[in-house]
Amino acid sequence: MQLTRRQVCAATLGLPASLLVDQSRAQMPYPSKTVRIIVPFAPGGGTDFSARVFSAKLSERLGQPVVVENRPGAASTLGTAYAVNAPPDGYTLLVISGSYVVNPSLYKLSFDPIRDVTPIVQLTESGYVLAVHPKVPAQTLGDLIELMRKRPGEITYASSGQGGHLQVVTEYMLGLAKVTAKHIPYRGTGPGVADLLAGTVDMMFGGTEAIMQHVAAGKLRVLAVGTPKRLAAYPDIPTVEEAGVPGYEVVAWHGMLGPRNLPPEIVATLSRHMNAVVRDKEINERIRPQGVDGAGGTPEQFRDLLKAEIDRYAKVVRDARIKAGE
Repeated sequence: MQLTRRQVCAATLGLPASLLVDQSRAQMPYPSKTVRIIVPFAPGGGTDFSARVFSAKLSERLGQPVVVENRPGAASTLGTAYAVNAPPDGYTLLVISGSYVVNPSLYKLSFDPIRDVTPIVQLTESGYVLAVHPKVPAQTLGDLIELMRKRPGEITYASSGQGGHLQVVTEYMLGLAKVTAKHIPYRGTGPGVADLLAGTVDMMFGGTEAIMQHVAAGKLRVLAVGTPKRLAAYPDIPTVEEAGVPGYEVVAWHGMLGPRNLPPEIVATLSRHMNAVVRDKEINERIRPQGVDGAGGTPEQFRDLLKAEIDRYAKVVRDARIKAGE
């Protein structure tokens, strides 16, 4: 039987060959090959936008290709589970949105959303805007609410999927306003926006980066933004609370995770580079006109955000009796 060079070295040193394999891997600089960023939604939505904007700049800083891979389905749980179960080597990362903190209340997940992941950084913060197709006879949110009172369950709204974050934030508003509307779920924000533009559905909450370009083109009408304060990029848009629904407050965000047990040195590398990316002047000049700001912060701060929002939206799901998608 012929021995490999590694086995000969291991025998000479009195060490298991597997240990030398692990040591040789550990000594390889990170990154030394392509890094994948999994987006658990269809192309065209806010999460996809954020991942693609930041990936190019991250690639420059890491000196390796960074590619975005869309894996939509089941309100983002399919792509999320795929990334969470990837090897913890830093070559498969995940960009998430608010659906991540809603899903634990709706699905029996194959992983724990806190213990089985490694938070890296919050990427963005922005607001969800409520837009309607121009055919809808409502110039304000007050008009829309009155219309829904007169036609209960007839006005339709799109979301990124049954049980997804956009359904939850919409039902949150409907519950506070004490009105009802018909939910039409899609496989991601992009397809929902497409049908809103076509007039197939009447209204939709969506990220500014996905909606406002169509408002500027006169194809949609925006009625309100869900943030506690008006957006600096769009100061003329009233908040949902100002427009007549007291107590409503939702901040949209995106963030980056890795699988559990991601080595601390890799976490530190990614956190350092991503914090530089979200502060990059060129990046912010691109995203701020869309009403999006770079966030940043430590992995610990991002973990705290996840914990707080999982608890918060559990109550919304319970109160609105929202069910998971099939």
